[in-house]
Amino acid sequence: MRVRNQFLTAVGLAALSVGLALPAIAEVTEQDILNDAKTPGDVVTYGLGPQAQRFSPLKTLNRDNIKGLVPAWSFSFGGEKQRGQESQALVKDGVLYVTGSYSRLYAVDARTGEKKWEYNARLPEGILPCCDVVNRGAALYKDKVYFGTLDAKLVALDQKTGKVVWRKDIDDFKSGYSYTAAPMIVKGKIITGVSGGEFGVVGRVEARDAETGEIVWKRPVIEGHMGELNGKPSTMTGKVNETWPGDTWKFGGGATWLGGTYDPELNLIYFGTGNPGPWNSALRPGDNKWSASRLAINPDNGEIVWGFQTTPHDGWDYDGVNEFVPFDMQKDGKTVKAGATADRNGFFYVLDRTNGKFLSATPFVANINWAKGIDENGRPIYDDANRPGDPAKSEDGKKGKAVYATPGFLGGKNWNPIAYSPDTRLFYVPANEWGMDIWNEPVNYKKGAAYLGAGFTIKPTFDTHIGSLKAIDPATKKVVWEYKNKAPLWAGVLTTAGNLVFTGTPEGFLKAFDAKTGEEVWKFQVGTGVVASPITWEQDGEQWIGVAAGWGGAVPLWGGEVAKTTAGINQGGSFWAFRLPKTVAAR
Repeated sequence: MRVRNQFLTAVGLAALSVGLALPAIAEVTEQDILNDAKTPGDVVTYGLGPQAQRFSPLKTLNRDNIKGLVPAWSFSFGGEKQRGQESQALVKDGVLYVTGSYSRLYAVDARTGEKKWEYNARLPEGILPCCDVVNRGAALYKDKVYFGTLDAKLVALDQKTGKVVWRKDIDDFKSGYSYTAAPMIVKGKIITGVSGGEFGVVGRVEARDAETGEIVWKRPVIEGHMGELNGKPSTMTGKVNETWPGDTWKFGGGATWLGGTYDPELNLIYFGTGNPGPWNSALRPGDNKWSASRLAINPDNGEIVWGFQTTPHDGWDYDGVNEFVPFDMQKDGKTVKAGATADRNGFFYVLDRTNGKFLSATPFVANINWAKGIDENGRPIYDDANRPGDPAKSEDGKKGKAVYATPGFLGGKNWNPIAYSPDTRLFYVPANEWGMDIWNEPVNYKKGAAYLGAGFTIKPTFDTHIGSLKAIDPATKKVVWEYKNKAPLWAGVLTTAGNLVFTGTPEGFLKAFDAKTGEEVWKFQVGTGVVASPITWEQDGEQWIGVAAGWGGAVPLWGGEVAKTTAGINQGGSFWAFRLPKTVAAR
């Protein structure tokens, strides 16, 4: 059996079918994607709509009847490949598509939990994922399902069979590139970024023809690098050495590892960019654009329309990669076309999404000390006493002055997505309260090697809790309510028209809260940590909730003292589906 399993792995397990016939599946159209937030019978996009507000209009399930929400089935991802399960599932025509750790993808009967087919990517030796072997989700378009793999490939599969239609290289995994985000479909193109910011890769956003996988355009996010359009050089991002000295821009980081959002009204893609390389900021004086930023990109040609940098000259690994969520804000009797992002640096930003103009920035975690505040233009007012020192100026030349900075490098919020309810007009932010000792060290770029130049120890801010789910009013900049959790929060958030907010905890609970008050109204123990994004859909006249389960991600790998709060949590790999029976909903 062992030999057979090794053989199957070697050929990539193109697809394993359990012989179950798939129901008739209609092709996923552009209109299906654009209307995803309004069509509760399916979930065809990451974020429940291209704006990724993660709001569902379903309201059958509410705080009064949620005690009747019961498990319908649980599907095991199988085998010994567990680790972190961060995937958001998709649902179309009675089939649920969910990715798993180690670059796996499953098609499952959404009613019964029976497996239709399974695809396991062929992963070579020597892959270099920084933060666990996770995958955050897939994309649906026409008759295909798409996802990326840890060895930096993009794969298109037939929705019905799981057979490979095409497989394309994103980049060279031996250089440190990988891929973990859910791809995005915009106007017939599949949009992706890259992972690998801790290895000196250069971040970029690129678009491919969704039918063929061929590149349409590429847009590097670091100044000095040339873009591409239809196979030819297009325009340079910024100017060489404008905010980067010497050759530092050539290994400048800015990985676009979390994916993007899209505003069809403005025809703009929004992407966040990661930390500059290396972490040691003494080696790269200047703003280091466009690392730690939000960019608006034209999806037709890959040109940058505007950029906003949340942490210029980042010295703390405060990636600006977190999702930028378009929404309409009511302010002083006017409707503002806004967008919001909860940054790793601990500030909650609201920008004009048409032009990137700064509107506000508010702390959403306690005791921020790397900056004294944010000025009227959105630029941090730095506290130089809390920037790690230059090791070249130390006595031994090996370790710069250590500082204690808040938040810690894992951020006031990490990858786990926020949600916005147009009903309550609140954002729901899965935050964490922690700080870190951090110091700089000498480092040189070497292909495929970690490019940090820093050491760190992350520590809790409070004795009572680290995780903090906060409801934030973007107009008043106030925290309306807060739920405190002992361990860090690493799961995404879902909100519904039933006045509910869902998220998971490392302790193994899927929880629901009153969206207006924050009162916990329901929880269910799944047996392992929940670090994925929940979804909801309507099926056979009933409202369903689903979430992947499996402890892992960056916290146990990078969390230092903080990881002790999750000691003893079992790993797992499964998807749980819950339903509210009609008889309960009718009461």
